[in-house]
Amino acid sequence: MSHRIELTDSIAYADGSRRALDICRPIGAVAAPVVVFFYGGGWRSGRKGLYRYVAKALARRGYVAVVPDYRIYPEARYPDFIEDGALALRWVKDNAMRFGGDPDKLFVMGHSAGAHIAAMLAIDSSWLARLGLTSGRDIAGLIGLAGPYDYLPLRDETLKIIFGGANRPETQPIFHVTSGAPRVRLLTGGRDGLVEPGNAARFAERLRAAGNDAIVLTYPRLGHYSIVAAFAPFLQFLIPVLRDVEAFIVETVQSRQRATAGRILEIVGA
Repeated sequence: MSHRIELTDSIAYADGSRRALDICRPIGAVAAPVVVFFYGGGWRSGRKGLYRYVAKALARRGYVAVVPDYRIYPEARYPDFIEDGALALRWVKDNAMRFGGDPDKLFVMGHSAGAHIAAMLAIDSSWLARLGLTSGRDIAGLIGLAGPYDYLPLRDETLKIIFGGANRPETQPIFHVTSGAPRVRLLTGGRDGLVEPGNAARFAERLRAAGNDAIVLTYPRLGHYSIVAAFAPFLQFLIPVLRDVEAFIVETVQSRQRATAGRILEIVGA
C-alpha cells in the first residue's frame, strides 16, 4: 500500500549549525513506527536534502521518516557527530507523536558513515544515557546499510584526523557490544569495495555471541552506493532492500507487542 505523504523540512533539534532535520510522514499517520536515517559521506560530506528519496520511500510504506543533518569534518571530529545523533534521537522521542509517530517504535537506520553513527547510538548506551534514554529500551531496532563497524586500522589520513588516530578501538561499534542490544539487521553489498562486507559479518557475530538478535543480509550484486540507491522509486521493485527493511520493522514491532502482552499477562496472573 502506498500512502500519500507530506514533508516538513529543516526543524531545529538543537542549537548550532547543521542541527536540523527533515520529517516525511504519511498523511493522517497515527502511532506509526518511526525511522531515523543517518546518511553517509565519510563523516565529512552529505546533507539531508540529498536523501529525501529515502525518507519518501519509507513514508509511502507507512512510516514516519526522519533525516537529520549532523556536524561533519572539518567543523567536527569524533564524537561530535555521534553527540548530534543522540540529540536528534532525543528530539524525535519527545516529538514523534506530533507527526503521527509512536516513540515506542523507534528505529535507527544509516548508510556508510551514517550506519556507524546509528550503530554507536544503538550499541554504546553511554551516548543516549546522557540524555535520559536507554538504547535497548528506547530503540526498537538498528538497520545498518554498508556500515563500517569494525574498520581499524584507519589508512585514510583525513579519517585519522577525524577519529584522533589510526587505531582507537573505542570509536568502533564492535568494541561496545554487550547483551541487551536492540534487534539488528545489517545489509551489505557483496561488491562493496569501500567498506568490505566483513564489517557486517564480524559485528553480527559479536552481537550474537553476547546474546543479541543480529542477522546479516548480503546482496551479491550490490556495491557501496547501490544499496542505498535501492530506495529510489525506479529501483525499489528490482532490488529488495526496502522490502527487507520493512519486513524487519514489522517483525520487530510484532515481537515487542508480544513481549509487552506477555509481561501484562504475568502481572495479571501474579
